[in-house]
This record gives sequence, structure tokens and C-alpha cells, in this order.
Amino acid sequence: MEIETQTGQTGTTPAQLPQTMPHGTRNPGMDLDMDWVMRARVNRSAVERRASSLPGRRSVKKSHQAAWLARAISCIDLTTLAGDDTPGRVRRLCAKARHPVRTDLLEALGLQGLTTGAVCVYHDMIETAVAALDGSGIPVAAVSTGFPAGLSPMYLRVQEIEESVKAGAAEIDIVISRRKVLMGDWHGLYDEMRAFRAACGDAHVKAILATGELGTLTNVARASLVCMMAGADFIKTSTGKESVNATLPVSLVMIRAIRDYEDRTGIRVGYKPAGGISKAKDALTYLALIKEELGDPWLRPELFRFGASSLLGDIERQLEHHVTGAYSASWRHAMS
Repeated sequence: MEIETQTGQTGTTPAQLPQTMPHGTRNPGMDLDMDWVMRARVNRSAVERRASSLPGRRSVKKSHQAAWLARAISCIDLTTLAGDDTPGRVRRLCAKARHPVRTDLLEALGLQGLTTGAVCVYHDMIETAVAALDGSGIPVAAVSTGFPAGLSPMYLRVQEIEESVKAGAAEIDIVISRRKVLMGDWHGLYDEMRAFRAACGDAHVKAILATGELGTLTNVARASLVCMMAGADFIKTSTGKESVNATLPVSLVMIRAIRDYEDRTGIRVGYKPAGGISKAKDALTYLALIKEELGDPWLRPELFRFGASSLLGDIERQLEHHVTGAYSASWRHAMS
């Protein structure tokens, strides 16, 4: 596979990584390095060949599969982003985040204490979610900056972040201005991301690239680098509202950019595929990709999340089958 790194060499194997900052430390960012950004180029055919081989590369069975699926649950941002969200729906979602799998199944698997990675909501449901999750240690994430299009005036996008942090959001999922990427305005994208990062204060910031609208994989690679240079703690594929959301080729490009960034700066940035991941087998493929490309440190909610609303139900069905040998009806695991 040929994804050019900042040193001009092709990233064919995982690099030897330097000592990194302590786990959980924010990404302080760095000055915009346009030489590095413009050297990033992606060989689409090589990426697609590598991605197409992933689903068949790993076969995880029985107790090993149960452990991997439990890890996937711990990395889910349990999400509701609907126009008809109500406080009751959000409280039910938070209860599910606290107890994502039936107690008897967790006891049989020896997985007591399992929770999801976060709960993600719109701004007006932050206080409800914070109250419902009190004492659980589960953070509330809020989508912001004119989500999903990101076309509101800049001062309103910054103010929205500040209001969400004030309301109790520990994580802010921002959307970038796609037109800046399509026009090659990398300085503009960097300045925008720096402003969003500053508005987040102590809250972690996830930069949503909306990769399905960026045109090329090279644009995805460059946007990933610019957002990390500007201080993004996570880079995220999609809002979930685009016609094309998380894909394996896009994920591979973004993950390689994360690896380059750590190799260059010593800072670990997280990754969040979002949209279209609804099956347990897909979650296993993404976890295998992360393990192969970035290594075990990224197999934790501090550095990896799934943006999903329906994935948990299918994982719970698979865990029930592992314990009982039978599947229950899928509607039993649906959340409303």
C-alpha cells in the first residue's frame, strides 16, 4: 500500500513509535506545516486493495470473539440525533449506556461493569444526559458548530461550543467547513479548527471531516493532518447524515495519518468511524484494522470510538448467542 508519509517514504509497515505523552493528555497541536500537508498523497487502488482484504483476514471465534465484542461496546458513542428526541428517550439511552448488556449475560461472560464509551446528543439534551449519567463516569458528547452542515456563521459556531461545554459536555464533535478542503484552503481550515479547539477549553474535541463530501482520499489525508495540527483530539469520518459515511478505505487513510502524526509529534490522536456501522462483524473488522495499523493502545475508548446508534443491539444478540446458543428476536435489543 502506498500512502506517502511526512518523510516522503511509503507507509508499508507500522513505524517504530517514540515514547508518547501520558494516556489521556490533550493534543496541543502544532504550527501548520504546509510542506507536510502537500506531500500527503494517496494511491486509491492500493488503499482499496488493502481494504478489500480486511474482512477475511481475521477470524475471531468463541470466547475471543466475545471479548472483542465487549471491547467494541466499551468504545461505542451511544447516539441519538433525531429531531424528535425527548428527555425520556435520552434518559433511556443513558440507562442503556450504563447497562448495555443484560446482567445475566455479563455475569456469564465475567464482564461486570461494562459501559459504553460515551453518550452523544444535541446541545439541548446535554443537561438531561449529564444528570442521567451522574456518577457513572460516562462522558456526554455533544455535536456542535452547526451540525451536520457546519454552515452557520463562525461566531455562532464558536458560541455553540462554549454553551455546550458550559452545559456539561465533556466532548465536542465539531464539523469542519468542507468547502475549505475542496478549495484547498488549508490555512483557513487550520484557523477554523484552532478556534474550535480554543472554544472547547478542557473538553476534548472530535473533528468530523464528512469524508463522503471531500472528493478524494488525498483530501481526506490532508484534512486529517491539518485538523490534528490544529489540535483535534479525535478525527471522525462522518456526521452520519451524509450519503456515504464510514468506509474501510477512508478509515485506512485517516488511521495512517494518525500514525504519521504520532511518529512526528509523539502525540496519540483518536479515531472515530461513524455512520453505517450496524453489525457486530463490521465492528470486529474495524477493531482488527486498528490493531494491525495502530496497535493495542488504540483499542480503548480514550483513543477509539464507534459513532453508532444500532450497533449495540446486534452485538448484544451475538453475546446472547455465545452464552445461550440461541438468538433472540432483533427487536428485543432495539432502543426507542
